[in-house]
Amino acid sequence: METKMFTKNDIAQAAKLLAEGQLVAFPTETVYGLGADATNPQAAAAVYQAKGRPSDNPLIVHVNSANMVWQYAAPTYQNVATKLMQTFWPGPLTIILPVAQDKLSKTVTGGLQTAAFRMPDNQLTLQLITQLGKPLVGPSANTSGKPSPTLPEHVYHDLHGKIAGILADGPTRVGLESTVLDLTSSVPTILRPGALTQEQLAQVIGTVQSSHHKVQAGEIPKAPGMKYKHYAPKAQVVIVDHPNDFEAALTWVQQTTKTFAVMATDAILQKLDLSQATATFSLGDSLESASHLLFAGLRQFDLNEDIEYILAQGSDDQDLGIAYMNRLNKSAGNNHFK
Repeated sequence: METKMFTKNDIAQAAKLLAEGQLVAFPTETVYGLGADATNPQAAAAVYQAKGRPSDNPLIVHVNSANMVWQYAAPTYQNVATKLMQTFWPGPLTIILPVAQDKLSKTVTGGLQTAAFRMPDNQLTLQLITQLGKPLVGPSANTSGKPSPTLPEHVYHDLHGKIAGILADGPTRVGLESTVLDLTSSVPTILRPGALTQEQLAQVIGTVQSSHHKVQAGEIPKAPGMKYKHYAPKAQVVIVDHPNDFEAALTWVQQTTKTFAVMATDAILQKLDLSQATATFSLGDSLESASHLLFAGLRQFDLNEDIEYILAQGSDDQDLGIAYMNRLNKSAGNNHFK
Protein backbone atom coordinates (compact mmCIF):
# COMPACT_ATOMS: atom_id res chain seq x y z
CA MET A 1 0.00 0.00 0.00
CA GLU A 2 1.24 3.48 -0.88
CA THR A 3 0.98 5.94 2.01
CA LYS A 4 0.20 9.41 0.67
CA MET A 5 1.21 12.64 2.41
CA PHE A 6 -1.77 15.01 2.37
CA THR A 7 -1.84 18.78 2.93
CA LYS A 8 -4.65 21.18 3.85
CA ASN A 9 -5.69 21.14 0.19
CA ASP A 10 -6.34 17.38 0.27
CA ILE A 11 -8.86 17.15 3.12
CA ALA A 12 -11.68 16.01 0.83
CA GLN A 13 -9.49 13.21 -0.54
CA ALA A 14 -8.47 12.14 2.96
CA ALA A 15 -12.13 12.13 4.08
CA LYS A 16 -13.06 9.99 1.06
CA LEU A 17 -10.48 7.37 2.03
CA LEU A 18 -11.81 7.35 5.62
CA ALA A 19 -15.37 6.91 4.32
CA GLU A 20 -14.14 3.89 2.35
CA GLY A 21 -12.81 2.31 5.54
CA GLN A 22 -9.16 3.26 5.01
CA LEU A 23 -6.81 4.63 7.70
CA VAL A 24 -5.51 8.21 7.61
CA ALA A 25 -3.28 9.74 10.28
CA PHE A 26 -4.23 13.23 11.41
CA PRO A 27 -2.61 16.08 13.36
CA THR A 28 -3.70 17.33 16.77
CA GLU A 29 -2.16 19.79 19.22
CA THR A 30 -0.84 16.86 21.29
CA VAL A 31 0.45 14.08 18.99
CA TYR A 32 -0.54 12.67 15.59
CA GLY A 33 -3.50 10.28 15.71
CA LEU A 34 -4.24 7.24 13.55
CA GLY A 35 -7.69 7.92 12.15
CA ALA A 36 -10.51 5.59 11.15
CA ASP A 37 -14.29 6.02 10.93
CA ALA A 38 -15.41 5.42 14.52
CA THR A 39 -18.72 3.98 13.32
CA ASN A 40 -17.02 1.34 11.16
CA PRO A 41 -15.94 -1.67 13.29
CA GLN A 42 -13.81 -3.11 10.49
CA ALA A 43 -11.92 0.16 10.07
CA ALA A 44 -11.42 0.43 13.83
CA ALA A 45 -10.08 -3.13 13.91
CA ALA A 46 -7.62 -2.21 11.17
CA VAL A 47 -6.18 0.45 13.52
CA TYR A 48 -5.16 -2.25 16.01
CA GLN A 49 -3.58 -4.26 13.21
CA ALA A 50 -1.62 -1.33 11.78
CA LYS A 51 -0.26 -0.37 15.20
CA GLY A 52 0.31 -3.91 16.42
CA ARG A 53 -1.82 -2.91 19.40
CA PRO A 54 -3.74 -5.29 21.71
CA SER A 55 -7.44 -5.06 20.89
CA ASP A 56 -8.60 -4.75 24.51
CA ASN A 57 -7.20 -1.22 24.66
CA PRO A 58 -10.01 1.32 24.03
CA LEU A 59 -9.71 3.95 21.29
CA ILE A 60 -10.31 7.68 21.83
CA VAL A 61 -13.19 9.05 19.75
CA HIS A 62 -12.36 12.43 18.19
CA VAL A 63 -15.26 14.78 17.48
CA ASN A 64 -15.70 18.25 15.98
CA SER A 65 -18.24 19.50 18.53
CA ALA A 66 -19.95 18.75 21.81
CA ASN A 67 -23.13 17.99 19.86
CA MET A 68 -21.39 15.11 18.10
CA VAL A 69 -20.51 13.57 21.48
CA TRP A 70 -24.16 13.27 22.49
CA GLN A 71 -24.96 11.30 19.35
CA TYR A 72 -22.94 8.46 20.90
CA ALA A 73 -22.71 9.07 24.66
CA ALA A 74 -25.48 8.62 27.23
CA PRO A 75 -26.45 11.95 28.89
CA THR A 76 -25.85 10.71 32.46
CA TYR A 77 -23.02 13.18 33.14
CA GLN A 78 -24.01 15.80 30.58
CA ASN A 79 -24.03 18.77 32.95
CA VAL A 80 -20.50 18.32 34.29
CA ALA A 81 -19.19 17.23 30.88
CA THR A 82 -20.64 20.36 29.29
CA LYS A 83 -18.78 22.57 31.79
CA LEU A 84 -15.53 20.86 30.86
CA MET A 85 -16.19 21.05 27.13
CA GLN A 86 -17.07 24.74 27.29
CA THR A 87 -13.87 25.48 29.22
CA PHE A 88 -11.27 23.20 27.66
CA TRP A 89 -12.49 22.20 24.19
CA PRO A 90 -11.04 22.20 21.66
CA GLY A 91 -8.01 21.14 23.63
CA PRO A 92 -5.99 18.37 25.29
CA LEU A 93 -8.77 16.90 27.43
CA THR A 94 -10.32 13.46 26.87
CA ILE A 95 -13.55 12.75 28.75
CA ILE A 96 -14.76 9.22 29.53
CA LEU A 97 -18.55 8.87 29.41
CA PRO A 98 -21.06 6.01 29.29
CA VAL A 99 -21.93 4.94 25.76
CA ALA A 100 -25.51 5.10 24.55
CA GLN A 101 -26.75 1.58 23.78
CA ASP A 102 -25.52 0.16 20.45
CA LYS A 103 -23.99 3.48 19.37
CA LEU A 104 -20.33 2.39 19.28
CA SER A 105 -18.90 -1.06 18.65
CA LYS A 106 -16.92 -3.08 21.17
CA THR A 107 -13.97 -2.68 18.82
CA VAL A 108 -13.92 1.02 19.73
CA THR A 109 -14.75 0.71 23.44
CA GLY A 110 -12.58 -2.32 24.18
CA GLY A 111 -15.77 -4.12 25.23
CA LEU A 112 -16.55 -1.58 27.97
CA GLN A 113 -19.79 0.36 28.49
CA THR A 114 -17.79 3.60 28.36
CA ALA A 115 -15.94 5.54 25.67
CA ALA A 116 -13.39 8.33 25.64
CA PHE A 117 -14.21 11.52 23.71
CA ARG A 118 -12.04 14.44 22.68
CA MET A 119 -12.26 17.54 20.46
CA PRO A 120 -8.71 18.23 19.22
CA ASP A 121 -7.41 21.76 18.79
CA ASN A 122 -6.36 21.48 15.16
CA GLN A 123 -8.34 23.11 12.38
CA LEU A 124 -7.34 20.63 9.67
CA THR A 125 -8.55 17.69 11.72
CA LEU A 126 -11.79 19.44 12.71
CA GLN A 127 -12.38 20.08 9.00
CA LEU A 128 -11.59 16.43 8.26
CA ILE A 129 -14.18 15.22 10.79
CA THR A 130 -16.72 17.69 9.41
CA GLN A 131 -16.06 16.51 5.85
CA LEU A 132 -16.47 12.87 6.91
CA GLY A 133 -19.56 13.67 8.96
CA LYS A 134 -18.59 11.11 11.59
CA PRO A 135 -16.16 10.94 14.52
CA LEU A 136 -12.70 9.44 14.17
CA VAL A 137 -11.01 6.94 16.42
CA GLY A 138 -7.49 8.15 16.94
CA PRO A 139 -4.83 6.43 19.04
CA SER A 140 -1.32 7.78 18.57
CA ALA A 141 -0.11 7.09 15.02
CA ASN A 142 2.90 4.97 15.91
CA THR A 143 3.85 1.34 16.27
CA SER A 144 2.47 0.22 19.64
CA GLY A 145 4.97 0.78 22.43
CA LYS A 146 7.14 3.24 20.50
CA PRO A 147 7.43 6.98 21.29
CA SER A 148 4.36 8.90 20.15
CA PRO A 149 4.69 10.86 16.88
CA THR A 150 4.92 14.65 16.99
CA LEU A 151 5.86 15.07 13.33
CA PRO A 152 4.28 13.61 10.16
CA GLU A 153 7.69 12.08 9.39
CA HIS A 154 7.46 10.08 12.63
CA VAL A 155 4.16 8.61 11.43
CA TYR A 156 5.61 7.77 8.03
CA HIS A 157 8.60 6.05 9.63
CA ASP A 158 6.38 3.68 11.63
CA LEU A 159 3.34 3.19 9.40
CA HIS A 160 4.25 3.74 5.75
CA GLY A 161 2.83 0.93 3.68
CA LYS A 162 0.31 0.13 6.41
CA ILE A 163 -2.06 3.13 6.12
CA ALA A 164 -3.56 5.06 3.22
CA GLY A 165 -2.39 8.54 4.13
CA ILE A 166 -1.10 11.16 6.55
CA LEU A 167 -2.68 14.61 6.87
CA ALA A 168 0.43 16.67 7.59
CA ASP A 169 0.41 19.91 9.58
CA GLY A 170 3.97 20.22 10.84
CA PRO A 171 5.05 19.66 14.46
CA THR A 172 2.45 19.34 17.21
CA ARG A 173 2.32 22.13 19.81
CA VAL A 174 1.88 20.25 23.10
CA GLY A 175 3.85 17.06 22.50
CA LEU A 176 2.24 14.93 25.24
CA GLU A 177 -1.07 13.10 24.84
CA SER A 178 -4.24 14.53 26.34
CA THR A 179 -5.31 14.37 29.96
CA VAL A 180 -7.90 11.57 30.31
CA LEU A 181 -10.65 12.27 32.86
CA ASP A 182 -13.13 9.55 33.84
CA LEU A 183 -16.52 11.04 34.76
CA THR A 184 -18.08 7.63 35.42
CA SER A 185 -16.15 7.13 38.68
CA SER A 186 -17.66 8.09 42.03
CA VAL A 187 -15.27 11.05 41.93
CA PRO A 188 -14.01 12.42 38.58
CA THR A 189 -10.65 10.68 38.15
CA ILE A 190 -7.61 11.40 36.00
CA LEU A 191 -6.57 8.11 34.40
CA ARG A 192 -3.76 9.60 32.31
CA PRO A 193 -2.07 12.90 33.17
CA GLY A 194 -1.51 15.49 30.47
CA ALA A 195 -0.99 19.20 29.91
CA LEU A 196 -4.25 20.00 31.73
CA THR A 197 -3.60 19.53 35.43
CA GLN A 198 -5.74 18.25 38.28
CA GLU A 199 -5.91 21.78 39.71
CA GLN A 200 -7.15 23.28 36.44
CA LEU A 201 -9.92 20.70 36.15
CA ALA A 202 -10.91 21.09 39.81
CA GLN A 203 -11.37 24.82 39.33
CA VAL A 204 -14.20 24.04 36.89
CA ILE A 205 -15.96 20.98 38.38
CA GLY A 206 -14.78 20.74 41.99
CA THR A 207 -13.05 17.70 43.43
CA VAL A 208 -10.89 15.71 41.01
CA GLN A 209 -8.62 12.82 41.98
CA SER A 210 -5.75 11.08 40.22
CA SER A 211 -5.73 7.34 39.76
CA HIS A 212 -2.78 5.25 40.89
CA HIS A 213 -4.47 2.02 39.85
CA LYS A 214 -2.27 -0.51 38.07
CA VAL A 215 -4.13 -2.52 35.47
CA GLN A 216 -3.85 -6.25 36.14
CA ALA A 217 -3.49 -9.10 33.67
CA GLY A 218 -6.85 -9.80 32.04
CA GLU A 219 -8.28 -6.43 33.08
CA ILE A 220 -9.52 -4.07 30.36
CA PRO A 221 -8.17 -0.52 30.85
CA LYS A 222 -10.63 2.37 30.62
CA ALA A 223 -8.10 4.58 28.86
CA PRO A 224 -5.12 4.12 26.55
CA GLY A 225 -1.63 4.12 28.06
CA MET A 226 -2.60 2.35 31.28
CA LYS A 227 -1.62 -1.24 30.58
CA TYR A 228 1.24 -1.80 28.21
CA LYS A 229 4.79 -0.54 27.99
CA HIS A 230 4.75 2.73 26.08
CA TYR A 231 7.01 5.30 24.47
CA ALA A 232 10.12 3.08 24.58
CA PRO A 233 13.00 3.47 22.10
CA LYS A 234 15.31 0.54 21.40
CA ALA A 235 17.98 1.94 23.75
CA GLN A 236 17.49 1.66 27.52
CA VAL A 237 16.34 4.97 28.97
CA VAL A 238 17.80 5.79 32.40
CA ILE A 239 16.20 8.72 34.25
CA VAL A 240 18.51 11.09 36.10
CA ASP A 241 16.25 12.59 38.74
CA HIS A 242 18.40 15.51 39.88
CA PRO A 243 20.62 17.84 37.82
CA ASN A 244 23.46 17.37 40.32
CA ASP A 245 23.48 13.62 39.59
CA PHE A 246 24.42 13.92 35.92
CA GLU A 247 28.17 13.90 36.57
CA ALA A 248 27.87 10.62 38.51
CA ALA A 249 25.54 9.21 35.86
CA LEU A 250 28.07 10.01 33.13
CA THR A 251 30.83 8.31 35.13
CA TRP A 252 28.66 5.23 35.58
CA VAL A 253 27.59 4.89 31.96
CA GLN A 254 31.14 5.38 30.69
CA GLN A 255 32.33 2.61 33.02
CA THR A 256 29.77 0.25 31.43
CA THR A 257 31.58 0.81 28.09
CA LYS A 258 28.14 1.09 26.48
CA THR A 259 27.41 3.78 23.91
CA PHE A 260 25.10 6.45 25.24
CA ALA A 261 23.20 9.65 24.54
CA VAL A 262 22.08 12.46 26.82
CA MET A 263 18.71 14.21 26.72
CA ALA A 264 18.49 17.25 29.00
CA THR A 265 17.80 20.96 29.17
CA ASP A 266 20.31 23.46 27.82
CA ALA A 267 21.48 24.40 31.32
CA ILE A 268 22.51 20.79 31.99
CA LEU A 269 24.04 20.11 28.58
CA GLN A 270 26.19 23.24 28.70
CA LYS A 271 27.94 22.32 31.94
CA LEU A 272 28.70 18.65 31.21
CA ASP A 273 31.65 17.09 29.44
CA LEU A 274 29.81 15.18 26.73
CA SER A 275 32.81 14.32 24.58
CA GLN A 276 32.14 10.59 25.07
CA ALA A 277 28.44 10.79 24.22
CA THR A 278 27.29 9.38 20.90
CA ALA A 279 24.58 12.05 20.65
CA THR A 280 22.79 14.72 22.65
CA PHE A 281 19.33 16.24 22.46
CA SER A 282 18.24 19.54 23.95
CA LEU A 283 14.97 19.66 25.87
CA GLY A 284 15.04 23.45 25.75
CA ASP A 285 15.02 25.68 28.79
CA SER A 286 11.87 24.78 30.72
CA LEU A 287 9.54 21.96 31.73
CA GLU A 288 7.12 23.15 29.05
CA SER A 289 9.73 22.81 26.32
CA ALA A 290 10.93 19.48 27.76
CA SER A 291 7.38 18.10 27.63
CA HIS A 292 6.94 19.37 24.09
CA LEU A 293 10.24 17.85 22.90
CA LEU A 294 10.35 14.59 24.89
CA PHE A 295 8.93 12.28 22.22
CA ALA A 296 10.92 13.99 19.46
CA GLY A 297 14.12 13.31 21.40
CA LEU A 298 13.27 9.68 22.04
CA ARG A 299 12.40 9.27 18.36
CA GLN A 300 15.65 10.86 17.21
CA PHE A 301 17.71 8.52 19.37
CA ASP A 302 15.63 5.54 18.24
CA LEU A 303 16.87 6.11 14.67
CA ASN A 304 20.48 5.74 15.83
CA GLU A 305 21.31 2.05 16.03
CA ASP A 306 24.58 2.80 17.85
CA ILE A 307 22.97 4.12 21.05
CA GLU A 308 22.56 1.60 23.91
CA TYR A 309 21.70 3.91 26.83
CA ILE A 310 19.88 7.23 27.03
CA LEU A 311 20.43 9.41 30.10
CA ALA A 312 17.27 11.51 30.37
CA GLN A 313 16.58 14.42 32.70
CA GLY A 314 13.81 13.85 35.23
CA SER A 315 11.45 16.37 36.82
CA ASP A 316 9.52 16.96 40.01
CA ASP A 317 6.15 15.17 40.11
CA GLN A 318 4.10 18.38 40.21
CA ASP A 319 1.73 20.08 37.76
CA LEU A 320 2.99 19.47 34.19
CA GLY A 321 5.84 17.44 35.67
CA ILE A 322 3.32 14.70 36.52
CA ALA A 323 2.55 14.15 32.83
CA TYR A 324 6.20 14.48 31.80
CA MET A 325 7.34 11.90 34.35
CA ASN A 326 4.43 9.59 33.51
CA ARG A 327 5.66 9.32 29.90
CA LEU A 328 9.36 9.26 30.81
CA ASN A 329 8.87 6.52 33.42
CA LYS A 330 7.02 4.39 30.88
CA SER A 331 9.75 4.89 28.29
CA ALA A 332 12.39 3.88 30.85
CA GLY A 333 10.47 1.03 32.44
CA ASN A 334 10.83 3.03 35.69
CA ASN A 335 14.62 2.73 35.46
CA HIS A 336 16.22 5.54 37.50
CA PHE A 337 19.91 6.23 38.08
CA LYS A 338 20.82 5.62 41.69
